[in-house]
Formats: sequence, structure tokens, C-alpha cells
Amino acid sequence: MTETQLNQGNTAGELTISLEAIHPADIFGLKEERLRLLKKLFPKLRLILRGNVLKAIGDDDELELFDQKIKSILNHFERFNKVTDEAILEIITSTDSQTLKGKAEANSEALLLHGRNGMLIKARTPNQMRMVQSFKTHDMLFAIGPAGTGKTYTAVALAVRALKNKEVRRIILTRPAVEAGENLGFLPGDLKDKLDPYLQPLYDALRDMIPPAKLESYIEDKTIEIAPLAFMRGRTLDNAFAILDEAQNATESQLKMFLTRMGKSAKFIITGDVTQIDLPRNQTSGLITATRILNKVKGIEFIFLNETDVVRHPLVTKIIQAYDGSQTKE
Repeated sequence: MTETQLNQGNTAGELTISLEAIHPADIFGLKEERLRLLKKLFPKLRLILRGNVLKAIGDDDELELFDQKIKSILNHFERFNKVTDEAILEIITSTDSQTLKGKAEANSEALLLHGRNGMLIKARTPNQMRMVQSFKTHDMLFAIGPAGTGKTYTAVALAVRALKNKEVRRIILTRPAVEAGENLGFLPGDLKDKLDPYLQPLYDALRDMIPPAKLESYIEDKTIEIAPLAFMRGRTLDNAFAILDEAQNATESQLKMFLTRMGKSAKFIITGDVTQIDLPRNQTSGLITATRILNKVKGIEFIFLNETDVVRHPLVTKIIQAYDGSQTKE
């Protein structure tokens, strides 16, 4: 991610920090405002930024401390995809022991589970961390935000972790099949085959987290169940972790129906993007209605993710910002 090099001279040392795969503006600000903040916090050092290389010149002891702190700032960016003035102040002013303890605790909390081939499945942004933290005290969680913010992936990771920890007995994954009008009979294959095109993002997440043979076994014995939203009527989901994905495409009556399926010892996560509603114009999104009606109900938490939570290609953030700006002008 970065490369650092400390060169000692006769009168002053020099520390060279090369940023790899990070735009300097993401760390130091578009107008280098956070670089100026660092200069105030390290007045004994001379800091020079040229391209993606930062040089620090000064006393060796001061350089050693600066090296530790800048690495902590870069680790913060790697975890959250964002650096703020407040984060820099907290990192710089904390003692080394506080920093190490806080980092260990944060990493422990951010790590959700070990996926396939040793993959570490983590919460990687502040709002993803809020999802993890809120789910400790809330049995129902709404995660609302644009594409690429990791809301569905984080929800699936929480569900798999709960299953592995025997906190629930099964996982229910459901999604409105809007394109087929919830009428899947004309599609070939069994129920799973009919739903696969609509539930592919959920399958992709599961494949990251569960070995193929185990996943197949879970699906066969219905430990992990794939069910279209329309087929949830009349059921009571006890000891289950249920995820409703793409909830913006559920009607008001469908979403109310899903929410009232909640049984004993159940956990529910509802994810959606209110900017991508595919319902007919004469139908109101149940997600929008639920946000208004349920936002003060004790036991239900709403987490709103945004472009700062995007964990896909950096262009995705710019695309979301461009569309948001275009809608504001209109």
C-alpha cells in the first residue's frame, strides 16, 4: 500500500513515504488542507508533498513518531476509504498504547468471519461498522444506500456469522422478482433455478464465505433457503436470519407482509436503494413508506449508507456523485 524509507544524514534525517494505489488528495485533501494540519501537528518537521511522494525532514526521533502516525492514518483510510481532520487529530494525539489497543479492538470488531481460502470478511467503512454494531442491540435493521456500498455483502456476512455461531438455525434470502412480476411459473427449472438470476448477488456473497460443498449441503437441507418474496405469505420465521434484498422493489403490502413474518429469536435485515426503484409508477415503494413509518420504533435501526461507503472501483463513487449532482440541478 505504501513504501517508507528513512535516510539519516549528518544534521537531519529524511523520511520518504510513497503512496501506492492511493491518490494523495484522498489523504491530504484536494487543496492539501490536511497536509497543513499535519504540519501544525509536527512543527519540528519539514513536510514536502510532490506527486504521490511525501518527504519529512527533521530529528530522527520525531521522524520515527511521524512514521508510526502516518502509517496509522493510511491504515485508517484502507479500512474506511476516508480520512477526516477528526480522524487525524485522534490518531496523532493518542498515545502509542492507546493507538495499538484501539486498532486491535477495531480490527477485532470489524472482522466478521473467515471466508474461503482464508479470506477475511470485514466491515470496511464507517457505516458498515455501524451495521455490525447496531445489530448487536437491534433485531431488525434497515440498510439503505446506493449500489456498491456493501450493504448486501455485510448483511450476508452477519447472517453467515450468526449461523456459524449457532445464534440462528437457518438463513432465509429473499428478493422481489420485479422483472417477472412475481409470477415465475413460465421460467424453466425448479424454484431455485427460477430465482437464481434475481438472487445472484446473494449467491456471490455466500460463495465468498462458505465452501462450495458446504453451501450446496446448506441449500439442499434448507439451512439456507432461497425464497421469492411473494412466497413468504403465511409463514412464521423462528430462529432464522432473514434478509430482504432490493427492498425498494417491494410494494407497501409486500414489505409489511415480510416484516410481520418475524418469529421468535429471529434477526431481519432489509437492504435497498431508493434511487433505483423498478416498480410501476402507480405503485409506491414499501421501503420509502417503511422509512417514514418505522423510523422511531424501538428495536428497529436505520443505517443510511452513501458514496463514501462505496467499496467497488473508485469510479463508482464518482458516478454516484455525478448522478446526484444532475438530479439536484434538475
